[in-house]
Amino acid sequence: MSPSSRTTWQLLIRRLHLYIGLLVAPFIVVAAATGLLYALTPQLESQLYRSALQADSAPGTQAQPLSAQVQVALQSLPTPAVVVAVRPAPDTRSTTRVMVADTALGPSEYRSLFVNPSSLALQGDLTVYGTSGVLPLRKQLDLLHRQLLMGDWGRTYSELAASWLWVAGLGGVALWWLSRPQRAGGNKATLPPLRRWHHGLGLWLLVGLLFLSGTGLTWSRWAGRHFGQALQHMGWQTPRLNTDLSVNNAGAHTHHHPADPHADHAEHQATPMAMPGMANMAGMAPMPQDFDTALALARQHGLASSKLEIRPPAAAGKAWTVTEINRSWPTEVDALAIDLANGQVLHHNRFSDYPLASKLTRWGIDLHMGSWGVLNQVVLVLLGAGIVAMAVTGWLQWRKRSGRRREWLHRQLTLIHQWRQLPRAAALALLLAAAALGWLLPVLGCSLLALLALDAWIYLRPSPQPAQR
Repeated sequence: MSPSSRTTWQLLIRRLHLYIGLLVAPFIVVAAATGLLYALTPQLESQLYRSALQADSAPGTQAQPLSAQVQVALQSLPTPAVVVAVRPAPDTRSTTRVMVADTALGPSEYRSLFVNPSSLALQGDLTVYGTSGVLPLRKQLDLLHRQLLMGDWGRTYSELAASWLWVAGLGGVALWWLSRPQRAGGNKATLPPLRRWHHGLGLWLLVGLLFLSGTGLTWSRWAGRHFGQALQHMGWQTPRLNTDLSVNNAGAHTHHHPADPHADHAEHQATPMAMPGMANMAGMAPMPQDFDTALALARQHGLASSKLEIRPPAAAGKAWTVTEINRSWPTEVDALAIDLANGQVLHHNRFSDYPLASKLTRWGIDLHMGSWGVLNQVVLVLLGAGIVAMAVTGWLQWRKRSGRRREWLHRQLTLIHQWRQLPRAAALALLLAAAALGWLLPVLGCSLLALLALDAWIYLRPSPQPAQR
């Protein structure tokens, strides 16, 4: 690369990096800070909801039958209720969750009763959210991280941050690479401390930035839709457990429907679903002993995880489901559809049979959410803190620059001017790449057009002084 071409690329990338730092980085910082809080949710919940989550059982005590635990939960309610799901206690030090429908609650909200598996004491009564029974603190932190508590349109902020995070990271590395001749000339030791910190953090965190950006975009509102369509087109979508009794009994249970691997994290924006058991309220509600039968069948057919969720049929003609819900490593997410009337397992959805793309998606989402344990959480906390530190050092560095106003307003430092200095082939390739990325990542495309409109206004206005290259 010739010195002139290197300088043109360096000025173009630096200008884009400046726009990202001043106009997009605030959204990235908010996403990083709220994500940092979300990564600490397990520890925060274990303290905040300790009385509900932890069972006070003597060592060596045996758990009572699951049916007895469900019965205790139902008897504690002033009016009859329909059981939505049951999560048996993984050990005698934890409580069993019995989730029931409550018409006084909002859409996708359920009442969760926490029962001591040994003493059958009721230890908690909380409102949980979504199909996975998210506790109140996690729900609020999740909504804060994803949409700033502003509803579905608030998701644009997090998609904006995820769309530009990888561009900022790669752009910073490109600037570092293009400035090699200056560093080789002996200027490395004279770099200001803020710039050295900014460069160092960017290089060390690059892989993490790309990971957070990529996994965040997979469940975003617009880019995530394109991602899902691509998986479906390639036949790599996650197989859905088939719970239709008539289809299964007809022998067509091998035809799977795609499932949403992002459900745990995206359910807060989902449309309200039919509550399991609502169709059976007129004398057909599941009996407590049915949960014993479903649990026994699941164990007989290979569901060995200590963390299970048992769900009665969602409607008439549907099967019972038992699902492993252990998202840590090794991942345990197998699921069974059971016809409880004859004790037959109709469909076994095995994680080992997932397409590789579905497995990678599952693992990426779980790592993004900190589901793989304390080390996973520590890495996410460090990444979040590093992103905030990188943004702050970048802002301070720009604030200390004496010619920052001239750099901001000078037409010959704009993106448009530098793009026009590129060779025709390079300029055309850059334009096509930007158009393709704008289509794949619609929020990035729309925000890029806004940045280009600002850049065009600066390019067309009179310059404050002659160009300084």
